[in-house]
Amino acid sequence: MATEWKLPKLAEKETTGTLARVTVSVGDRIEAGQVVAEVETEKAVVEVPAPSGGTVRQIHVKEGDEVREGSLLFTVAEADGAGPAERPKPSPPAEPAVAAPKPPDPEPAASERPQPAAPALSPAAPVSPAAGTVSPLIAAAPSVRRLARELGIGLERVPGSGPHGRVSEADVKAFAKALITGGEGARTRQELPDFSRWGLIQRQKLSPVRRATARHLSASWPEVPQVTQFDRADVTLLEAARRHHSVEKGGVKVTPTAILLYVTSRLIRQWPAFRSSLDLAAQELVVRESVHIGVAVDTARGLLVPVVRDADQKSLSQLARDLTELSLRAREGKLGVAEMEGGVFTISNLGGIGGTSFTPVVNWPESAILGVSRTSTEPVWQDGAFVPRELMPLSLSYDHRVIDGAEAARFLRQVAERLEDPFHLMLEG
Repeated sequence: MATEWKLPKLAEKETTGTLARVTVSVGDRIEAGQVVAEVETEKAVVEVPAPSGGTVRQIHVKEGDEVREGSLLFTVAEADGAGPAERPKPSPPAEPAVAAPKPPDPEPAASERPQPAAPALSPAAPVSPAAGTVSPLIAAAPSVRRLARELGIGLERVPGSGPHGRVSEADVKAFAKALITGGEGARTRQELPDFSRWGLIQRQKLSPVRRATARHLSASWPEVPQVTQFDRADVTLLEAARRHHSVEKGGVKVTPTAILLYVTSRLIRQWPAFRSSLDLAAQELVVRESVHIGVAVDTARGLLVPVVRDADQKSLSQLARDLTELSLRAREGKLGVAEMEGGVFTISNLGGIGGTSFTPVVNWPESAILGVSRTSTEPVWQDGAFVPRELMPLSLSYDHRVIDGAEAARFLRQVAERLEDPFHLMLEG
């Protein structure tokens, strides 16, 4: 039996909208509760669920159409035994014996008996919490819907705390946190669409390193409220000195990353917040006394972060030697798990690849990470004239619950100042 599905009430005081997306095609078989369209109003994008299962016979609207409550959307051939197809006739309740021989799906008929007998997409069904077999319409701002999609979260699973169940960004982030911690919501992650509908695809198993990276970064975002502070260091003198003394005793090359290890390890001794971790459960800040610094290494297996132990206690040449050995072991796949644990701070240097700046993700449970981009020669106004200077872009991402913005800006400026004055480095050692 064919029935007409109409647009239900969208939300309080919202009766019209623009059809943003039709998610089904003629001939598609759909299930009760499946999203069949999205309507954008002035305040939110609302998903329209199917009131029952069936096959789409005709689509009466197209994307971009203005629609209002009661607008005809689809003609659908109801599935056998579906509740809405049987409800238009009021006589069956008086003859229960007649309905008994047709029990393919008795539960929908019983659960929807209190509903108004209407084959259309009834306003009462989607918005009523009692309509157990029909998914509710979801009221959420476009920015909230976009956030949920980026995080891979089915918005229909997120409890809305706003008026009439409206879902906010805070609701989505709270639900994402539950996913990360392995709560009940972890089983409701939104599934990907069938990409093969639009062309050939390949599926590749995630490598162990990629799986570990995905799990770890999921714990860092959105668990850690992160902010990134940017600055630039004039490394003209430092680079001249480094190139002049490019090889230390023993044939170990002093790289910019080794110098950054030297600088940050000594500064972190003076800035306890940058070697701290937040323990929300205990309402305490855990301050680490040992300065172990991780360095991101790009390998064929993926990103690895070996940790240089007690970096603040080592000379520049020893740091360069440790960094060279750890990087080589990482690329050869010989790093042990223990060699990638216990860091208090991380450095990620992409200068050898390119780019002008980036926002590194805090390596939780650490509280900060320093990103470095490619040094470039630029004209700088000095003493009444433009002179060429080598500038290194720096990006410091930090946990704003632990580190204040002013504190981060001062720390990063001190990093830049030490890179700008090689003599200061010698005195500080």
